[in-house]
Amino acid sequence: MPASRDARPQPRSPLVVEGAVKHFGGVTAVDGVGLEVASREVVGVIGPNGSGKSTLFNLIAGMLALDEGRVWLDGREVTGLPAWRIARAGLARTFQIPSLFDNISVRDNLLAAAVEGDWKGAPGRAGEVLEMLEIGHVADNLASELSGGQQKLLEFGRVCMRDPSVILLDEATAGVHPKIRRIMLEAIRRVREAGATFLVIEHDMEMVRETCDRIVVMDAGRVVVEGSFDEIADNREVRRAYLGRRE
Repeated sequence: MPASRDARPQPRSPLVVEGAVKHFGGVTAVDGVGLEVASREVVGVIGPNGSGKSTLFNLIAGMLALDEGRVWLDGREVTGLPAWRIARAGLARTFQIPSLFDNISVRDNLLAAAVEGDWKGAPGRAGEVLEMLEIGHVADNLASELSGGQQKLLEFGRVCMRDPSVILLDEATAGVHPKIRRIMLEAIRRVREAGATFLVIEHDMEMVRETCDRIVVMDAGRVVVEGSFDEIADNREVRRAYLGRRE
């Protein structure tokens, strides 16, 4: 008699998605997506607008409910858990438009992210994050007073304050000044070296090339190809997804 699916060995990778499906009415936004991200790996998710990337992130983070499929975080199944429980289990994310507390200071934004963690060590940790992200000079400014790029840095800083095992980044370098981009890429490298695992949505192909170990290409809700940057750069399926070519 075959074993039930619950009797299978639990995944060892920090993030595993199996057969993720999400429908919106008659539209299938995510169609059977499966992926696995190894410890300290940085995996990029690319694809044209409407390919299902952000919906996939929302499913992993618990902001949307899966219609089918399962998600594991650090070997624990988190399918169906609310977003706050998945966050407490070790997942953190950023958004295309930063989600901050606009009317409190930059420093207090960082401290607020640490309320459920090491509160006694939070001030010192906030100082380290301010230095890493080169925003110490605006620590006492309101978050609403920051530039768009600085707000992206602050949101990433809030993620760092939680010390998550898995981080989802949604276009973290989109539209930012080259200096902000450099700071962000260096911060990602440092956080990765400290043990974090990343899944990244990004349209900046140079950032993907510099940062990602592996790339997953989505189109029409499905994974069409995955591999290294060089492997996907000249792939016919990738050209078709982005340019509409049928070769």
